[in-house]
Amino acid sequence: MSKPFQALGLSPELCEMLHKQGIQTPTAVQAQAIPAVFKGRDLLAQAQTGTGKTYAFLLPALQQVKRDVHMEQVLIMTPTRELARQIADVSHTLAPALGVDVLNLIGGRTIENQLQKLHRHPQVIIGTPGRLLDHCRRNSLDLSGVGRVIVDEADQMLQAGFLEDVDMLISMTPKRRQLLFFSATVPDKIKSLAKKHMQNPLVLKILEGNTIALERIEQRIYMMSEDRKFDKLCQMLTEMNPYLAIVFCNTKERTSHLAGQLLAAGFNIGELHGDLPQGRRTQILKDFAKAKTQILVATDIAARGIDIEGITHVFNYDVPHDVDYYIHRIGRTGRAGSEGLSIMFATGADENWIRRIEHNIHATITKYTLSGQVKVKSSTRPPKKAKPSTDKRPASTYQTTKNKRFKQLHKGGNNRRRRQK
Repeated sequence: MSKPFQALGLSPELCEMLHKQGIQTPTAVQAQAIPAVFKGRDLLAQAQTGTGKTYAFLLPALQQVKRDVHMEQVLIMTPTRELARQIADVSHTLAPALGVDVLNLIGGRTIENQLQKLHRHPQVIIGTPGRLLDHCRRNSLDLSGVGRVIVDEADQMLQAGFLEDVDMLISMTPKRRQLLFFSATVPDKIKSLAKKHMQNPLVLKILEGNTIALERIEQRIYMMSEDRKFDKLCQMLTEMNPYLAIVFCNTKERTSHLAGQLLAAGFNIGELHGDLPQGRRTQILKDFAKAKTQILVATDIAARGIDIEGITHVFNYDVPHDVDYYIHRIGRTGRAGSEGLSIMFATGADENWIRRIEHNIHATITKYTLSGQVKVKSSTRPPKKAKPSTDKRPASTYQTTKNKRFKQLHKGGNNRRRRQK
């Protein structure tokens, strides 16, 4: 049994389940948020992806559900279907032992099936704003008894244009309910929404996440012209032979175009963006998680809410024009104590965005030429003054890197199917 979790107020039952999953010690966001959630405080928590936010709100929420009352008691909102499904998957590992009924309501699924399940009035509802509002308008979802509302990835709600829907859904719940916001960043509009609905909220800013995760990820930038990107990507995928890799593009159109090019080049890939139907997106992620396809070409819809073990490489085919997206993209690798490699392709026009990213992560990312020569060495501290050298040999401008480390040393073996049969 995990005593650190029990000290936060979790039941021995939940602590035992965490222990069986190998979770012994709470993360910073869990240690600070869980006691506050138990006390009923409204909460505005800022923490990066990969810091354990899901357990921070899910564990106390499930524990405090009134099992003998069959009505909607907890509402969890997420910006994407993938994140909703991930939270639902975690819930389904814990809820049955507690006797708690959990239902996931997302678009892309038949409304009739969801209507049937809502007749039993599940105690915990997880979903995306659009589908949740749809059910409220049909009077199939009753929020009048909800005592706890959780908004996960609140900044992404704003980015996706869901903030008015979230505002409306919160307004449908009782005024005397607990409201929890979890977000990687807290823009002014999120602060305004919190001020509108929260009562004396506890504001948490968890600094772990960026630096801890980034220590396990080797970051590189390759400078090149736009027309050289595709050939360089094909070369790297062939030489490095990643076990699982995600290639990020900035737009759906760009993602589809690159996916088509890689298929034509003989790579077996998956394509993930918002225009795909939900069933197809689910199948693509299942195939990727099982390494049936080892390369996933995706928009930033995949950057949040996807927690798949074994992702060894992340390629930023486009430099993200949102500093936080960079953190979320590369956070798909280097998880669960493993190491990862992040590679970004950049042109001269991207230099301002690169500077913003480096300022945000407090580091200089190693920059390479197209041929692989180091242009700028990585640094997380001010450079020391060079001592006068007594060595008569000419100084080398090339520094040994860890590039060979990621070529063959993955556990999955060479099981990528190169060509469609």
